[in-house]
This record gives sequence, C-alpha cells and structure tokens, in this order.
Amino acid sequence: MKKILFVMNTMGRAGAERALIALMNTLPKDQYEISLLVLINRGEVFAEVPKHVKILNKHPDIRSVLSSGGKTVLMKTTLRCFFYHLSGFRNIPYLFRNLLLQLKKHRLQPDKLLWRIIANGTPAPKETYDLAVAYLEGGSTYFTADFVHAKKKASFVHIDYKKAGYCKSLDLDAYDKIDRIFSVSKEAMESFCRVYPNHRKNCFLFRNIIDTNWIKKQSQKQLPASDPFFKSQAEFKLLTVGRLNYQKAYDIAIPTLRLLREQGFDADWFVLGEGDLQHDLQRMIAKENLTKHFILLGSTANPYPYYRHATLYVHATRFEGKSIAIEEAQVLGKAIVASDCTGNREQIKHNISGYLTPLSAKAIADHIADLLKHPQKREQFEKASASIDLAHREDFAPFFELLNGDFV
Repeated sequence: MKKILFVMNTMGRAGAERALIALMNTLPKDQYEISLLVLINRGEVFAEVPKHVKILNKHPDIRSVLSSGGKTVLMKTTLRCFFYHLSGFRNIPYLFRNLLLQLKKHRLQPDKLLWRIIANGTPAPKETYDLAVAYLEGGSTYFTADFVHAKKKASFVHIDYKKAGYCKSLDLDAYDKIDRIFSVSKEAMESFCRVYPNHRKNCFLFRNIIDTNWIKKQSQKQLPASDPFFKSQAEFKLLTVGRLNYQKAYDIAIPTLRLLREQGFDADWFVLGEGDLQHDLQRMIAKENLTKHFILLGSTANPYPYYRHATLYVHATRFEGKSIAIEEAQVLGKAIVASDCTGNREQIKHNISGYLTPLSAKAIADHIADLLKHPQKREQFEKASASIDLAHREDFAPFFELLNGDFV
C-alpha cells in the first residue's frame, strides 16, 4: 500500500481542517496507508479524524486552539521548538529580518514569524513516505519541505498568498523542494504565482472536498433551546461563520447591521467562530448599541442547523482562498451576500446565485436589504445555490498522478 503523510499546522475548527478530513475520508483506505502529523498538538477537529488514519501526535488534544489554554499550548510549543537542538538560535537573523519587513509594511504578524521556529523544532518522522502533503501554508509547508522523507511532496494553498502576508523572505526556499502545489481556487493560484512565477508549471487546481450528504444530515439536528439563535424572535436572522480576525472584516459587518436596523429591518446577526478580536468586537458591538442583535456565538461542532434556519448567509471578508463556509451555505441552499474579493468571485455568480458587493457597510447593507425586501429574489438565489455541483472530481487527477508515480 502507498504511504501518505499529511502535515497540518493545527486541528482547529476551520475550513482547511474540515476539507482535510473530507479528503482523508475520500482516499480509499484499502489502497493507502494514511498518517497525520500536526505541528501544534491541539484542535477540536482531531475528534473527526477517520479511524483508519494514524495520528503521529502523542495524546491529541481536542480542545480549542483559540481558547486561553490554546494560546498557552502555542507558547509552550514555540519555546520547546526554539530550544530543540538550539534550532531557534540559528533562526534569530531570519526573525529579525522578517520582523523589519513586517514593520516596514505596517503589518505585524507574529504567527508568520513563529511558523519557521515551530517547523524547525518539530521532530521529524523516521519513516519514508510515498507522498508527503503539507495541507496548509507556513509551518506545515516548511516542515514538509525541509524535514520529511518522501518520494514526492505536495503542498496546498488555501488563501490569497500575498494578502495573507506570506512572501519569499518568510518561505526561504521551501517551495523549491515541493513537487506540486495545489490551490483551492484559480484566483488563489494566481496570487501564489505572482509571488512564485517560476513555480507556475507545478501549480494545479484542487478545490475543497465537501461531504454534502453529511452536511445535510447534520443540519437536521435540533438547536439547544437555550441557544441565542433559537431564542431570537427577529424576523430576519443573518449568519456568518468564520474566525474572529482581521480577514473576516467583522468591523464592517457590525455597522452594516446598524444601518439595516435604522432602515427598519428587524434583523439579528449571528457569528459562529472564535478568535483574538472577540473583546474588540464586543466593545464595537456595545458602542453601536447592538448587544442584543449582533451576537458572537463562539465555536460549535455542528454549525449546520444554524445555516438551515438562517434567512441569509453573509460572507463579507477582506480576502479568501476559497471559502468552505460559502460552500456549506450552498449545500444547504442559502441565499448569499459576499464581498467581491479573491475566492468569493469563483464561488458566487453575481445576481444569479448571490450578490457580490464592495466591502463597505453601506454596500453590504443595500444588498442584504434588497434580499430581505424581495423574498422571491431570495428564493431564486436559494435554488441556484442548491443546484451548484461541488464534487470537483476532475481535480483529483494531478494529485493521483503524483501519488501513483505517473509524474516526472
């Protein structure tokens, strides 16, 4: 049997992690021996790893990556990796150089700096694999490129590479050691190739795998009676699913709801996700007098009943690679309002399966208001969303070529 190793940064409750679970479930277990190594040994999605997958981490921790305890684990992991064979000291010039670059761009991103430390300080498996797959940018790619023994290597790109803050100075020569680079959307691929034009010939499209039957089944489960979403008496319920970070632009969503309510719409907006901006967003919500109407629900193992009962799904983000949340909303036949940005443009046909809007409170409010006022238009979008084919079976060919030795 062919041996595959997947390497992941964390197993937090996010789109890439769920797509990885779906991919591992899709690969025939009678043909492939699959292993998983996670650089930061924490995350709720550990609990969803298929039973036939060998987890190389000792004692996987299924608690949240984004909780206070998760931050402690990140700190301990970083310190342990820093002192592992003194590898961290050798990276001080790298850290200093890239810190200066980030300060020059007025965008400090400590997580991007730490991935090199964590990758260099993680003990590598002794086994040789037929294929090693770094399923995310940053740490998993650096680790796979430099330390994993494999006949072939692949990496996945899930974001707008440049806008997310990655660059050649951070990556060093990692991608020179990767045989194929798979991107989850065409625009994400183009963004990566603008940074690495010499790797264009090695780039292939591999869109996220979605288990549509499982999502539909999960959506039928009941919400707890105590849940704020269940208890809300608002005429319209808006939903967004995503981490509470800068990328997801909740600082624009909050004033959007204020504008809608000023126009007389009885709407509550619910957010499923955790993140570092929670306290900042709560202060903004209070400042806009929306405490009872813009509600941060936290994270949940099953977001799908929320999709099913929501009036609209709203995905107003600054940038994307390709959104799992949008695809989940489409599986459940929801009308969608999304920002006109990388990734979103490939998933939504404007005025056919949803609205693409400029990223401003007024523009988003106008598009949401139009769908709230016109239920027939909303129903049209719902039918279009439900009819989208999300299987993308053709994307598997370059992956299996690499795995089965049909690639030179």
